[in-house]
Amino acid sequence: MAAEVWKVWDAELGYTPTDFTQLREGQPIPPRDGADPLWGVSRVDEQGNAKLHLFPHITFEWRCAEYGFDPDDIATILDVILHEPWIPNADDPLALTDERAAKILADIHGLPTCWTPGVSDETRRQAHLTRIAAVKSHSARLEPETLTMRQGVIDYLGIDATLPEDPLAPLHQTRLDPIRVEARKLALARYRDRRSSFTPVSITSKPPSTFAGRRPWPAASTGAAE
Repeated sequence: MAAEVWKVWDAELGYTPTDFTQLREGQPIPPRDGADPLWGVSRVDEQGNAKLHLFPHITFEWRCAEYGFDPDDIATILDVILHEPWIPNADDPLALTDERAAKILADIHGLPTCWTPGVSDETRRQAHLTRIAAVKSHSARLEPETLTMRQGVIDYLGIDATLPEDPLAPLHQTRLDPIRVEARKLALARYRDRRSSFTPVSITSKPPSTFAGRRPWPAASTGAAE
């Protein structure tokens, strides 16, 4: 069974929702979140069904940190991100009932992940590229729709716009901050080495087997330092 070909039509930058609640006078200002960069890539399958692939901009940074991709190699990182949705979950028993998914799982069985300890970045990177190659071979492959087709639709709708030759041009022009990438590498290494979740650091944090100091007591309680 040949892999399906999806045509990429467009890529746009948006932002996640944020809170703009009106505050009353004297009310403390809550921490604001949201408004994070979010990419949307429009693709159409061979039957004409349209899908929108949404992913946050920080996905680029995480893939660099997880698999050692060069932050300047946006083309490779983007190709990886856009084909990842077709990587089947090895823990899903129903995946083997799908012919394409079963072939992918056979090709990628035993490959190290970003959580495998004692593995070099090069080995992790090549393993993930092997996953993407298996997706392209057995399940789905993305190709840009022709400019003639895309511009023709825009003109038919009466929209005054000139489209770029490459529908992914806005994404290819993006740049990553290597310092942010390095910070994510350190976070991943800490998680991987400890085999546990992140430990938030606060004023009450203390190393094991050391003097506990004062414990924060409930408001209704009183007491001396331990």
